[in-house]
Amino acid sequence: MSFNTIIVEKKQSVGIITFNRPKAMNALCPALFAELTEALDELESDDAIAAIIITGDDRAFAAGADIGEMSESTYQQMLANESLSGQWDRIALCRKPVIAAVAGYALGGGCELAMSCDFIIAADNAKFGQPEVTIGTMPGIGGTQRLTRLVGKAKAMDMCLTGRMMDVQEAERAGLVSRIEPLDKYFEVALDTAKQIASFSRPVVKLVKEAVDAALETTLSQGMKTERRLFHSTFAFEDQKEGMKAFIEKRKPAFKNR
Repeated sequence: MSFNTIIVEKKQSVGIITFNRPKAMNALCPALFAELTEALDELESDDAIAAIIITGDDRAFAAGADIGEMSESTYQQMLANESLSGQWDRIALCRKPVIAAVAGYALGGGCELAMSCDFIIAADNAKFGQPEVTIGTMPGIGGTQRLTRLVGKAKAMDMCLTGRMMDVQEAERAGLVSRIEPLDKYFEVALDTAKQIASFSRPVVKLVKEAVDAALETTLSQGMKTERRLFHSTFAFEDQKEGMKAFIEKRKPAFKNR
């Protein structure tokens, strides 16, 4: 796959998407969203790929939207762009696990894209924020919604109403970030983590992801019913039999993804 705003690689069973607009601090633009959607479609349909990483560079994961492109847009134009909302939500809709490997700035749309991944592994220089209010607008691709669900109302209100940045230590304490790693190791850790996930039974991994996502979108009682239904269904898989047999025999399981 050849793109202008992203780089796509495949390492064993892991697909890697790297934002590639270094002069613009990986600012998001329509072309990038279109290419990101195309790349995710390709990686999701590739049976050799079991997990995906989305990353930027050491200075910025993505430092927000490209304001130069957006500044003169009208209400009618922005409303027309609503047809592209499927591109904005494409990461969250991916059925394969997606890890955000974040270094440097993840601001505005960059923070929103990172939050739409399944979890964030961050370098120790990472900073997160929703600064839209400082330029006369507000978050538009999940900043008020996913952030509130991840860090709670008080933190989300604080960030969205003041536009302040959250450093990586605060982000981890608040539950936005899963792990903090040194800048020179964060991507290696993300890759090892993706490979570890890819080594498990793929149908089971999909069910785990579905169950955790349900916790954010349903009541507790409905979420418990969903979890139990999915748990029961794993007993129809050959991989469940192999995994438990391997545990009893004290050996590594040989999953066949069925």
